Amino acid sequence: MDGRRTTSELGIQLPEAKVAAETGTMSGPLVSDGADRKVSRKTELLHVVLRLVCLLTSVTALSVMVTAKEASTISIYGFNLPVYSKWSFSNSFEYLVGVSAAVAVHSVLQLLFSVSRLLRKFPVIPSRNHAWLIFAGDQVFAYAMMSAGSAASGVTNLNRTGIRHSALPNFCKPLHGFCNHVAVSIAFTFFTSFLLATSVVLDVIWLSKH
Repeated sequence: MDGRRTTSELGIQLPEAKVAAETGTMSGPLVSDGADRKVSRKTELLHVVLRLVCLLTSVTALSVMVTAKEASTISIYGFNLPVYSKWSFSNSFEYLVGVSAAVAVHSVLQLLFSVSRLLRKFPVIPSRNHAWLIFAGDQVFAYAMMSAGSAASGVTNLNRTGIRHSALPNFCKPLHGFCNHVAVSIAFTFFTSFLLATSVVLDVIWLSKH
């Protein structure tokens, strides 16, 4: 009976295997696992690229801000007065530089860790605890970059408009080079905040699947 049952079962299964071989398609848990690994690998590559771009934008925001300085003259009530502006004269600009430096360090550490694991064909995120740590760090730095950009924007707007009903003029007219440097740095700061927020979304997606 066992021999007949085995033969019968083989007789039913063999045509299916033949059809699968003729069509060149396969199905089952092995194929599903392979597809999942492929998708997971693409997500990990996206994560690494995102870290790299975040590092570049944060370093750009930092380097452009620390080179923001200029000397010129300004006219107040007919008197020409020398003025000198530098990023370190503003607490908001110093805050932006500090936060950008911290984000750059965070991005370098995460990038080195991710690339090393990727080259060894290990998962970029080894555990849920590590994922939660990255999620918390990305979220904190995203908010910090947003607050730094907002604070610096307020100072820059004051430099461009001056103060109403006072003799304080538009400082960005004689110091346009300085203001342009600051504006570029603030733009990269907000873009870095957006990249970190995107990384937070990827962290949440990973946590929901594991």
